[in-house]
Amino acid sequence: MKEVYSTDAASGCHKSESSKKTGTIRRNPAATLLLGLTLSALIAITSGCDAKPKPTRATRLSAPEQVQESTHLLRPVEVGASFTNHPWIAHVNVADLDLDGRPDIIACESRENKVLWLKQTDQHQFEEIVIHEGTPAPVHAEAYDMDGDGDLDILLSSMGQVFPNNDKIGSVVILENDGFMNFRPHVIAEKIARVCDIRAGDFDEDGLPDLAVAQFGYDQGELRWMRNLGHDWQFESIILLSLSGPVNVLVADFTGNGHLDIASNVSQQWEEVYLFANEGGGRFVPKVIFGSTNEDYGSSGISTADLNRDGRIDILFTNGDGFDYAEPGPRPWHGVQWLENMGGGFFRHHWIGDMPGAYSPVEIDLDRDGFRDVIAVSGFNDWSKPKAASLMWFRNDGNQRFEPHVLAHHPTHLMCAAAGDLTGEGFLTLVTGGFHAYPPYNHRSRLLIWERADPGK
Repeated sequence: MKEVYSTDAASGCHKSESSKKTGTIRRNPAATLLLGLTLSALIAITSGCDAKPKPTRATRLSAPEQVQESTHLLRPVEVGASFTNHPWIAHVNVADLDLDGRPDIIACESRENKVLWLKQTDQHQFEEIVIHEGTPAPVHAEAYDMDGDGDLDILLSSMGQVFPNNDKIGSVVILENDGFMNFRPHVIAEKIARVCDIRAGDFDEDGLPDLAVAQFGYDQGELRWMRNLGHDWQFESIILLSLSGPVNVLVADFTGNGHLDIASNVSQQWEEVYLFANEGGGRFVPKVIFGSTNEDYGSSGISTADLNRDGRIDILFTNGDGFDYAEPGPRPWHGVQWLENMGGGFFRHHWIGDMPGAYSPVEIDLDRDGFRDVIAVSGFNDWSKPKAASLMWFRNDGNQRFEPHVLAHHPTHLMCAAAGDLTGEGFLTLVTGGFHAYPPYNHRSRLLIWERADPGK
């Protein structure tokens, strides 16, 4: 049984911050992509750290016979430029960036400091265009019309570098689209703790899009919302949380009161999911809706979903960071989880399935049976084993019981995934990115589309 505390409608309990340990940080960051450390750099950084912490209770692993091999279902197809080095694709997204009716792919290459636009010219035919370069360590890109001119701009998160670092080297950048797919960068915040994720929403309901920003830092991170002042790309920052480890941020009306809330997973030693409930006008009330007592839990990604189709917005999240200490790899408590929205700001925790190195949970009806499944990728598995899973499908039986299926064993080191209707047929297609920061360097990939092996089914 896993040692966790979760807030739900029945108990309403959560782990208090007074129970947190202080002092030496025991984990290297995972900031949703990440951690392109070489072994020597890792040893140098962690030389003064404590011994590896142990989980407070034993954790279960799925019996091998419970996991089905379904590697015949999907076929990976490379898209974009060829490569000879070790790609560091930190983020992928699906959006119709040029508004031509064909969804495109946006990606961040954090080693080369590039933002990539894979323009879909025909069905599954893509032209790769570099729309921005030079911002250090871009790790997340969201398409959003920030200036209200009818085209899509890009919210770009810059960590400054993906190596653990306490320096104020992060920045918030908006790439303004001039309407002709030329993007002008506006740095609206700089010299701040490393920025991992940015999402837009009108939190104070003044008609202008504001920003929610997750900053991992290292042992000095933040979660902020940036109020749009309405002129000259000026924003005012309000700090919601000052803790190490905010990895991702989500914006949605989680409470159902008509106001946009903010949710964030906070890694490092905290290993919690926070909800900042908006009472109106940008007045946020914080609440821990999930927490683990295992400081090595490895929070790695969150996304919105509605697995039980009740109309309330749930949260999927993964814990799979494995770049701790001297040897990157899986941990026995890694997996995929679901915070079921019970209404009124209460959530119930469900364990979906074990998955070593789990990252980037995605809601998708893979088998097209009308029930919403979950897919996740693995960034930190034991890649010396040929049967280590890099892509898994948790099939929903219609009653929110999830059957684990291995969809692929390679390519390895998949750190990010997204889904979108790339074909226009009404079904979601999966896109993944490879982040090859540590060996082995065989079975590499850069950007992949996963097509159905039998399109007729």
